[in-house]
Amino acid sequence: MEFKTTRLTSRIKKIIYVQDNGVQTNQYSSIAPAASPVAQEDPFTTYFEEKVPIPENVNQIFSFRKLWAFTGPGFLMSIAYLDPGNIESDLQSGAVAGFKLLWVLLGSTIIGLLLQRLAARLGVVTGMHLAEVCNRQYPTVPRVILWLMIELAIIGSDMQEVIGCAIALNLLSVGRIPLWGGVLITITDTFVFLFLDKYGLRKLEAFFGFLITVMAVSFGYEYVLVNPNQGGVLKGMFVPYCAGCGSQQLEQAVGIVGAVIMPHNIYLHSALVKDVKEANKYFFIESAIALFISFLINVFVVAVFAQAFYNKTNMDVNAECNATGSPHTDLFPLNNDTLQVDIYKGGIVLGCFFGPAALYIWAIGILAAGQSSTMTGTYSGQFVMEGFLNLRWSRFARVLLTRSIAITPTLLVAIFQDVRHLTGMNDFLNVLQSMQLPFALIPILTFTSLTSIMNDFANGLVWKISGGIVILMVCAINMYFVVVYVTSLNSVLYYVLAGFISVAYLCFILYLVWHCLIALGVSCLDFGSRVRNQPAVLIEEQSDTRYHLESLEEEVLDFIRSHFIPWQRNSNPEISK
Repeated sequence: MEFKTTRLTSRIKKIIYVQDNGVQTNQYSSIAPAASPVAQEDPFTTYFEEKVPIPENVNQIFSFRKLWAFTGPGFLMSIAYLDPGNIESDLQSGAVAGFKLLWVLLGSTIIGLLLQRLAARLGVVTGMHLAEVCNRQYPTVPRVILWLMIELAIIGSDMQEVIGCAIALNLLSVGRIPLWGGVLITITDTFVFLFLDKYGLRKLEAFFGFLITVMAVSFGYEYVLVNPNQGGVLKGMFVPYCAGCGSQQLEQAVGIVGAVIMPHNIYLHSALVKDVKEANKYFFIESAIALFISFLINVFVVAVFAQAFYNKTNMDVNAECNATGSPHTDLFPLNNDTLQVDIYKGGIVLGCFFGPAALYIWAIGILAAGQSSTMTGTYSGQFVMEGFLNLRWSRFARVLLTRSIAITPTLLVAIFQDVRHLTGMNDFLNVLQSMQLPFALIPILTFTSLTSIMNDFANGLVWKISGGIVILMVCAINMYFVVVYVTSLNSVLYYVLAGFISVAYLCFILYLVWHCLIALGVSCLDFGSRVRNQPAVLIEEQSDTRYHLESLEEEVLDFIRSHFIPWQRNSNPEISK
C-alpha cells in the first residue's frame, strides 16, 4: 500500500520571486503547482490535502480496489446532471413529447461524459483546475470577462437549485413554508453541510452518495408506481425519432441539451480529481458509472410524466384533482390546452393522480436534488473565484462570498414571485446557462490540446476533430435555444438590446475560438496570441526582480538527487558549497 499525494505532475516548472523585503516565496507556472496556494493557507480545505490510499497491483490490468480508491469525484460531478433544472426539463419533456426525446437525453449524457473526461484529464495531468489554467493562459481583460460569464452561469444554476429546494419544502409542509422561507432554510443548511469536508474526504463523498440514493429511491418509486410502457421507454431511448413532433417538441429537445451540459460543471470536475498513477483510466470509468446512474434517474422522471401525463389537458387534470379533493385544483384552468408542468405543478399532479404519498416522495427527491446541487454549485463558485482571481481568503469568507453572490437574486425572486408561476424564470435561467456554455467548452478543448500544458497527454487528432465537432454542435443547439427564447418576447426593445449583446458576445466567442484553433494546430492564425502549441512555455510575464529556474524533466531531477549531489559532498565540499 502506497500513499499518493493529491498533487503530482509529470513536469514542474518552479519560479522563485525575490520580493522587496528579500524574502523568497515559491509559486508555480501554468504547468502545475504542488498544491493550491489557497489550500496551503487554509487548514480546513481537506479536499485537496487529504491523501488517498491507492493499492499497488502492478500485475492487474483492472482492479476494483483501485476503482474504489478513485471513486468520489465523478459522483460529485454527476450531481449537476440531477439538479432541479434537469428534473424540470425531464418532466416537461415527458409531458410534451412522451418517450420520443429519451434518445436526446442519452446522447446529451454521452457528450457530457466526453467533455467531463477532458476536464478530468486536465486536472489529472496538470494538477490544476480549469479556472487556474485560464488564469495563467489568458490576458487580464479576457480572463475577467471569462470569470464574469462563468459566475453568471453559476448564479443561474444556483437560483434553480435553491428555488427547487424551496418548492420541495413548500410541498412537504403543505404550503406552510413560503418560498422565501424555504430559500433561507436552504442557505443555512448549505453552510452547515459545506463544513462536512473538514471531517474527511470520504465522509463528504458518502454524504453526497446518500443524497443520490435518496433521489434514486424517490424517483424510482414514482417509476414503479406509474409502471410506464417498457417497450416505449427502450424505443425512445435507442431509436432517434420524433414522429409528429413540432416546434414545441424541438424546443424541448434543445432544452434537454442545455439542462444536461452545464459550463460550471466542467470547472468543478477539473478541480475534484486527484493526480495519481493510472488516474485517467479509473476516473473515466468512475465518471461513466456515475453518469449512467444519473441518466437512469433522469429516465425515471421522463418516463413517469410521459406515461401518465402525455397529451393530458388542463381540464383532465382539473377533473382528477377536483375528484380527489386537492386544494390546488385552481392551478389548472378549465380549458383543453395541453398540460404545462414544472417542479411545483408536477408534484401536485402526481398527488392528484397517484395519491399524497406520490406527492411527498416526489418532494423528498426534489429536496435531495436541490440540496446536493446547491452544495456542488457553491464548490464550483469557490474554485472559479480562487482560480480566476487567485483569492487568498479564509475558507469561511470564500464560501460566504460565493454563496451570497448566488443567493441574493434568488431571495429577491422568492420574495416577489409566486411559487405557482416560476416556469418563465426557469426558462430564462436555462437560456442564460446556454449562453455561457462556450466559455467552458472552448477553453477545455484548447488547453487539453496544448502539448505545452499536457505534454504526452495532449489530445490526438481524433479527439481534436471530434471535440471540435461536439462543441460546435452543442453551442449551435444552445444558441438556437437562445434565439427561440428572445424571439418569443415580442418586443422591439428586447430585440435591439439582444442585438447589441449578441455582437459583443460573438466577438468574445471568436476570440476564444482563435486561441482554440491555434492550440489545435492552425499555426497560420498565430499572430500575437499567448496560447501556442509549443513545448514548455511560460506564459506569465516576469518583472526584473524575478529570477527563473529552467524546467527540468523528472528523470533528470531524480538522477541529480541520486548521483550528482552525493558525489559532490563526498568528493569536493567546496564545490558542494
